[in-house]
Parts: sequence; C-alpha cells; structure tokens
Amino acid sequence: MSSIYQRQYTKDVLSMTTRLLEMNPEYYTVWNYRRLILRSFFEDGTLSYGDSADSNTGSDLIQQYITNDLGFLLPLLRKFPKCYWIWNYRLWLLAEASRLLPSPTVYQLWQKELGLVGKMLSLDSRNFHGWGYRRKVVLALEEFSVAMGSAKTSMTEDEFAYTTKMIESNLSNFSAWHRRSKLIPRLLGEKNASHAERRSFLDSELELVQRALWADPDSKDQSLWFYHQYLISNFSPRSNDDDSTMLQLPDEDKLAYLKAQIQDLLEMLDGAEACKWIYQRLLEISSMSKSIDGRWPVEVFELEMWIDKLLELDPMRKGRWQDLRQQILP
Repeated sequence: MSSIYQRQYTKDVLSMTTRLLEMNPEYYTVWNYRRLILRSFFEDGTLSYGDSADSNTGSDLIQQYITNDLGFLLPLLRKFPKCYWIWNYRLWLLAEASRLLPSPTVYQLWQKELGLVGKMLSLDSRNFHGWGYRRKVVLALEEFSVAMGSAKTSMTEDEFAYTTKMIESNLSNFSAWHRRSKLIPRLLGEKNASHAERRSFLDSELELVQRALWADPDSKDQSLWFYHQYLISNFSPRSNDDDSTMLQLPDEDKLAYLKAQIQDLLEMLDGAEACKWIYQRLLEISSMSKSIDGRWPVEVFELEMWIDKLLELDPMRKGRWQDLRQQILP
C-alpha cells in the first residue's frame, strides 16, 4: 500500500498488482491502481515493454501493453466469469486503445473481443456479464464501422440471428430473450418493414415463444413468459403511442389477437394446472381486452377462478392477488 501512497508507477509494482489480482480479483482498489500505472506508461511513451530496452516507442509500445493486459485477464475471466471488476477493467483497456491507437488497430482489437465473448457465452450462455459486454462490443464495432466508412455499419441482423442460435440451444436463456426484445424495433426500423412484414414478423415471434411454452407449459422458467408478455404488450391500447412497438393495429385486430391468445392459454392449461404463469397471463390479457372495448372476453366466474388459483399457487403474493380481485371484481 505504501507504493500506492508514494505513486510508484513502475513495472515492479505492476507485477505486484498482477499477483494480488490473481489471488483476489474483487480487490477493486488494486484494479484502479493498475490503471494509474498503465496510464503513466502510456503518457511516458518510452518505457520499454520487456526487461531490456527495445526500439518500440509510441503507439507500438502502448499496443503491446494493452494486448498483454488483455491476455492477463483471460485466465481470470475463465476462473471468475462473473466478477464485475475484470469486465470493467477490460472495457477500460479497450477505451484506452480507442483513445490512443489508430482506428484500424482498435477495430481489430474489438473484433477479437466479439470472438472472445462468443466463446465465453458458449461456456455459460446465461452469463449476464457476458451479454452486457457483448452489447458494448457490438456498439463499439458499429461506431468504428461508421467512422471508417465501411459499407456495413449495422450488426443488428447478425445479433438477432445470434439470439436465435442461443435460444435454440437453451430456451431458458433470459439474457438472449431480453436482447432479442431490444433488437426487434431496430431491426424492423432498419429494414423499413411494411405493415404486412411487421405483422408477419409478430406472428412468427408469437409462434416461436408459444412453441417453447408448449414444450414445457408447467415449467417455472420466467424468461419465456416475460418475452410472451413483451409480445402481448403490442396489443395494449397504449401501444399505438409507443414508437418502440413492432406493430400498430386497429382495435378489432388487437381483440382478435387477444382472443386467440386466451384460447391458446386455456388449451395449455390442460395438464399444467399448477403453472401460475398461465393464470396470471390469462388475467392480464383479459384486462387488456376489456380496456379496449369495455367488455370482459370471458365470464366473470372464470376470472374469479383464476384469481383463486393464484392465491393457492402463489401465497407469498397474496396481497397482490387480493388487490387484483378488488380491481377486477369491485
């Protein structure tokens, strides 16, 4: 610690931080001090990378330090894949590269990162740190593509295909479903999709998530139900005022979609009577339908029965379901 107070920005102290971080990567103060050491090296611009002096100076030397530190992080990421400080420090290194190195060099570094995070997610497809990092990598690559005048500046379609791949390998991948929902408005916007194309796209997404739900309707996995909820939100009365919606529909079409969803959920309920998500979604869709035309799409006794089942299956949220009963059945 005395070296920190004395601002000893030397390679010996850098090696000390390496040993400390290999033992405990959660020690964020050491990461911050490592940043100060490297930044002093970058500003000096003449400190040799190896033990002996060499002819490299300037950007070549900075690139050596950055690539070496990126390599130092790899075994740490494999051992501690959910450590915030490792991911944050890696982004800092790439930000320094973006600030100090030529664009073509930096672009190659970011491309390598996309391959790295792909490998990380293949090992743990639900690592939300990896998904968050991937979003930042893709954004950086798109910005560099624009700055460099590349013919292809958007990776939206590629990323959407990547979510499909990850979902097909693991239906419970919440991060993949979430990423997919954020890509859809941009994907449709970039394609300048027509109303018919948007409707066809929505139908295909509903079919995708319904197939997944039918595969195990009694599953307690929330990711599928959250994505289903996202798709159903397109039929809300407020959806036509939301620029992020994938499709704007007249009320009669919304009611037709909602009626079909209720019927599908009722069929799914046969054999999955212990799945609270079905009852919850039936109530949500029924309320959405009533907010459009002022009428319940089902009999009131069915609403009461669904609320009773939620009280039975989810007693921890008893107050919520009782409040819902008062709202629906005053």
